[in-house]
Amino acid sequence: MRRKRGRALDGWLIVDKPAGMTSTDVVNKVRRGFDAQKAGHGGTLDPLATGLLPVAFGAATKTVPYIMDGTKLYHFTLRIGEARDTDDADGQVIATSDVRPTDAQFRAALPAFRGEIMQVPPIFSAIKVAGERAYDMAREGRAPVLEPRPARIDRFELIERVDEHTAIFEVQSGKGVYMRSLARDLAAACGTVGHVAGLRRLRVGPFHEKDAISLDKILAVEDNAPASPELLLPVATALADIPALALTSSEAASLQHGQAISLVELMGRIPDTADPAGGVARAMDGGRVIGLCRLEDGWLRPERLL
Repeated sequence: MRRKRGRALDGWLIVDKPAGMTSTDVVNKVRRGFDAQKAGHGGTLDPLATGLLPVAFGAATKTVPYIMDGTKLYHFTLRIGEARDTDDADGQVIATSDVRPTDAQFRAALPAFRGEIMQVPPIFSAIKVAGERAYDMAREGRAPVLEPRPARIDRFELIERVDEHTAIFEVQSGKGVYMRSLARDLAAACGTVGHVAGLRRLRVGPFHEKDAISLDKILAVEDNAPASPELLLPVATALADIPALALTSSEAASLQHGQAISLVELMGRIPDTADPAGGVARAMDGGRVIGLCRLEDGWLRPERLL
C-alpha cells in the first residue's frame, strides 16, 4: 500500500486570512507549509474577506461540521449608492442611487433582519441550481433564480458611520448566512442600493480573533523546514461550545465500541444545556474527549468518535 505523503498531523490552525485569496488557496498553502497529509477548512470566506479561517488537520477534519454550525461574528462595510452583480466590491455596477439613509433610518430597518429570517443568497454563490453552481450560471450570463432560505441573525447593529456613503455593521449569526445578502437587502429596505465593500470575520464557534495567526507568520520558516506543529490547537478545542457529559471508563469504552448507553444510567450527569430530544454532547472520560454523541429516544449514541 502506498504511504500517504506528508506528516500525520492532528489539530486546528486558526488563520487570519488576507484579502484576495480563496479559502481553498489558504488551505493548500498551509497544508504544504506544514507538510501535512490532510487538511480542510471550517467555513468558506469570500476572496474579498479577511479574518478567521479555521483550518483542520487530520482528525480535526471530523469536527468541521460542528465548527460550521457554530456562531459567527462579522464586521462588514456597506458601500451605499451602488449595487453590484456579486453584491460585493469585486463585481460590476448594475444600479446606482442618490439616496443616502440616515443612521436613524438604518437603525429603524435593522429589527426586521434579526431572528429567524428568510434570505435570498447572492447569485454569485456556490449554491447548486439543477446540478449547476449558481456562480457558473451567473458568469455565463444565465442569472439563476434562487429561492429564499432560512437564516438566523442573533445580532445586527450599526457600529460606525464613516461618511454618507459608508457604514460599518456588526453581525452575529448562525451558519449559512450571507453578509452580501444582508448588505444588499438592508440598503433596499432603506430605499437605496448597496454592496459589501469590506468584510472581516471575528469569530467562528469557539475560535476568536485572539486565536488567529497571520499567514505570513505561519509560513515564515527558514531553510524551507515545515511549520511547527506547536502552532496547532488540540482537536477537542473545536468542541468547547458543546455541552460536556462525564462518563465512567467503562461507559467510554462501550461508546468506543459503538454501543449506546441508556440515559437512565446517566441521570444527574446530563448537562442542562444538552437537549435530550436529539441534542449533541461532548463525551468525556476524565479530561479526555472521547467524541460526540447524540441524545435521542432515551439513549446516548456515539456519533463521531475521535
